[in-house]
Amino acid sequence: MNTLTTSLSRAVRYSMFGVAALNVAPAMASSLLEEIIVTAQKRMQSTMEVPIAISAVSGDQLRQLGFTNAQQVASMAPGVSTVQPNGEANYSMAIRGVSNSNFISNVESPVALYVDEVYISQSAGAGFALFDMQRVEILKGPQGTLFGRNATGGLANYITKKPEEEFEGYTQLTVGSYDQVKFEGAVGGSLSEKVTTRISLSTNDNDGYIKNRNAASGGKKLNNANDIAARWQVSIAAADNVEVLLNTRYGKSDIRTGVYQQASADGSGNLTPGVGDAYGYEDTDGDVYAGDWDSPGSNDVETSGYTATVTWEIDDYITLTSITDYSKVDREYFEDTDAGPNDPLNNGGYNYMLSTEAEQFSQELRINGSDETVDWVAGAYHLNIDAKDLSGIHCFCDYELDSDLSLVDSNFDVNADFTLPGMLNPYRNKTQSTSIFGQIDYSLSDSMIVTAGLRAIHDKQDFDFAVVITDVINPDNFLNPNIVGQLGPAVEDSVTSTEWSSRLGLSWDVSQYTMLYASWSRGVKSGGWNSYTDPRGSVGNRPTGADLRYDPEELDAYELGFKSSLLNGSLVLTGAAYYYDYANFQAFTFEGITGNTFNAEAKTSGFELEVKSNPVEGLDVLFGAGYIDNEVTLPSGTKTSAVQTPLWNLNTLVRYEWDLFTGMMALQFDSQYRDKHTFALDVTEAVSSDSYTISNMSISYTGGEENWDVRVFVNNLEDEEYLVQAFDLGGDFGLQEGYYGTPRWAGVSASYNW
Repeated sequence: MNTLTTSLSRAVRYSMFGVAALNVAPAMASSLLEEIIVTAQKRMQSTMEVPIAISAVSGDQLRQLGFTNAQQVASMAPGVSTVQPNGEANYSMAIRGVSNSNFISNVESPVALYVDEVYISQSAGAGFALFDMQRVEILKGPQGTLFGRNATGGLANYITKKPEEEFEGYTQLTVGSYDQVKFEGAVGGSLSEKVTTRISLSTNDNDGYIKNRNAASGGKKLNNANDIAARWQVSIAAADNVEVLLNTRYGKSDIRTGVYQQASADGSGNLTPGVGDAYGYEDTDGDVYAGDWDSPGSNDVETSGYTATVTWEIDDYITLTSITDYSKVDREYFEDTDAGPNDPLNNGGYNYMLSTEAEQFSQELRINGSDETVDWVAGAYHLNIDAKDLSGIHCFCDYELDSDLSLVDSNFDVNADFTLPGMLNPYRNKTQSTSIFGQIDYSLSDSMIVTAGLRAIHDKQDFDFAVVITDVINPDNFLNPNIVGQLGPAVEDSVTSTEWSSRLGLSWDVSQYTMLYASWSRGVKSGGWNSYTDPRGSVGNRPTGADLRYDPEELDAYELGFKSSLLNGSLVLTGAAYYYDYANFQAFTFEGITGNTFNAEAKTSGFELEVKSNPVEGLDVLFGAGYIDNEVTLPSGTKTSAVQTPLWNLNTLVRYEWDLFTGMMALQFDSQYRDKHTFALDVTEAVSSDSYTISNMSISYTGGEENWDVRVFVNNLEDEEYLVQAFDLGGDFGLQEGYYGTPRWAGVSASYNW
């Protein structure tokens, strides 16, 4: 018996509710009510026993729902949504209105992402494929005590399937719209008495769903897929009580993207149909999946990582765990920012690019303990991030410089003499973060547990930044231009800070079937620096480190929640109400042609409700609702709301299964409603999205021995056109950039397990 098993056994002994919850799913044979064991508190527990708002999905449920990437998981979790700051290029998650919309690579998200307990620091490496998964856990509210790094709003923890002794595996092939061909599979088993292994592979290809009408630029469809990901895991029983798990992973995506739908805008936040942009162009065909881009965008991302996890069961009550990881992300991104046929060298226009080379090393050492009344965990964590980035513009610009290359004036007048066509911002951000942490769960009685946790975090960050002017003349040599000169002095800055994350909570098993909990948590997120592409930004052309810097944020979160299993386990209800009070909230805005993160104040209140029901045999029903009331107070005193924060988001799923021949047929319908919301702090038409509903439908058949199935699906059933992101460039270019979600997508998927 190890510590994790001891913890679970103690929880069951001290909570009849836990016993009831764990026994529901097998009795009802309901796929939706399947009880999932999670490690949200660094030990094995049922989701119904953890005093945290959790949305968890098992690997089987992921396949049933048809989820294929990390973004899709959020669609069925109340209060959770995905944020794509610049389309397919990168991705982050928003939980209860806590999000990051800054597309610059050196800005970490306040909602942390983990894969097999390894922190993903770079948003460019977050859009990974979901394949061969054990489960996904989404934890809401600050999780900094046990998980640490920048988990202010919560986190998503993706757990892959591990090697087992029995030889087994699966293959799955999907063909769909836009000539999609997707494959995933895995195989694993014992290599010897002490060694097991598992190899997993995923590929995804399609031709793209956005038409480029500009034949001069090649005419290929855009937003295609060209992805591959692989994982190799080896588990070694080094001793009877010591296990070593080695994980090697690789992913690559090279696609034609970075394209936006163009709409005229006046610079005051209003859309102006019929006017045209600053170059006299307007996209008037009404098709949000077609455009006239002279410079089709691209996004090339390559990720790799190596993890060694050592678990030592010292005795029946104490376990020592070490997790050592090295990860790397390389990314090159290019977009046609003016969203039209305007060539920067001939008739005006503007292109933008990003390049990232980031390496990170992390080491966690923790010890878990348990006895009849106490569960505890303590540990230390160290993280090194070395991110070298480059952002820049390729534009029809007129710069007026003095003798030392300081900027006197600049404009984007299409009638001006073309002078210097490029500007780049090379910068480097090095982070060293060290923390110690601990949490204890103490049983006050058979039905009541008090939780207390604390984490001390010491960060040292170094930042180097410069603005250089180049004579780059085309995108092919954008990364290796001839530098004409440096615009003002380089910036070198360093910051050292110590922050505290903490948690205090109480859970009470009111009855055999209902648990109540209350908690106070403090979440913290480290500070950082802005990396201006536009020299006309608020810091002028000679920025200092203090000009570019923003401070760490702190969040005090208060939460009341409940979890209940009723009607002999055929009805499960969970809900939570919360209040968030921020200090130095890290707000993001888009000024001119550059992004800017700055400190403000913010308060948020809201609630979530999730209902899972199996009213009759074979029928599963899920309903979730999230309500978020958010207010951000800017330094000027102006009050607004945070980006990507809809007042309501609702999700529904209905699944019916019935016997047919020797197998099982299933019909499934799910939908997600998202209320109107904005993509910038200034609430205007040009950065706002109307409410929308996305629905999906599928029908599947599973063979009698449950070792094969065929599934036919249609995603975005109504072919809804909905904004995922929008930028207002009306002041400089007379246009809005709009990025729209995926159109209707149909396909068939077949899988076989052995």
